[in-house]
Amino acid sequence: MSTVVLDKGVISQFISLTKPRVVSLVVFCAVIGMFLATPGVPPGDVVVFATLGIGLTAGSAAAINCLIEQRIDALMTRTRRRPLPSGALTSMQTVTFAFIVGGVGLFLLHRFVNPLTMWLTFATFVGYAVIYTVWLKPNTPQNIVIGGASGAMPPVLGWAAVTAQVPVEALLLFLIIFVWTPPHFWSLALYRTQDYARAGLPMLPVTHGAEYTRKTILRYTLALFVVSLLPCAVGMSGPLYAAAAVVLSGGFVLRAWRMLRHYSDALARSTFKYSIWYLAALFFALLVDHYLV
Repeated sequence: MSTVVLDKGVISQFISLTKPRVVSLVVFCAVIGMFLATPGVPPGDVVVFATLGIGLTAGSAAAINCLIEQRIDALMTRTRRRPLPSGALTSMQTVTFAFIVGGVGLFLLHRFVNPLTMWLTFATFVGYAVIYTVWLKPNTPQNIVIGGASGAMPPVLGWAAVTAQVPVEALLLFLIIFVWTPPHFWSLALYRTQDYARAGLPMLPVTHGAEYTRKTILRYTLALFVVSLLPCAVGMSGPLYAAAAVVLSGGFVLRAWRMLRHYSDALARSTFKYSIWYLAALFFALLVDHYLV
């Protein structure tokens, strides 16, 4: 009985390496891209294998991120319980796990989807696990801005999986997530500033101060308001999505304005949580508009 419990515990540690909540948002955005790529329903086998391949590769990238940042994670309150800093898993176990999971994911994409999606997914893996984690995050306060390109790729990957192309519509979805990423992460950084400072990471609140960060968040949410309406401008969506985009983006701007005028950690935490809900709701509205309007 004890062996079974131990095995389940080890499995849960490996799963936590993949950052399931982050990967679930990645997969959700990729699936939205798949369904938006066609006027009908995309082929079921493509959806299944693309979802598995993108999800597994994203989980592998997250595991590599945990491996490289284990020293930093040990210094931060919100990450010190992760498998590597807590000692639940070793570096070798993590490398082996990431290699197997990522390899399987890329194989599925190449064999059952198409080579373009596999290569784009591999490039996204390198962008996050290597360029962002190794170079950008520890060296520049613009790490989230530049590194956001990798995080914005999921709908492009989904679109490419169905059509083997990357048209302007897919790039608009990329742009929405790209502009969304800085205010999303900087809201978190505002109430975790001491954690980032202790770890020696040059996040914007650490290098430029809280007020500058709050002003920059407001600018990005205003830009996001405009960018979120671009699908309407190119005929990709209709009035239902437009109404949702105005309401959702307006809510984001309002929260950014409140943080600037009357900051509190509770408000920053609430804004961070709203940003996650915002992206999911915005893309869901785009999907509903695509099929019902």
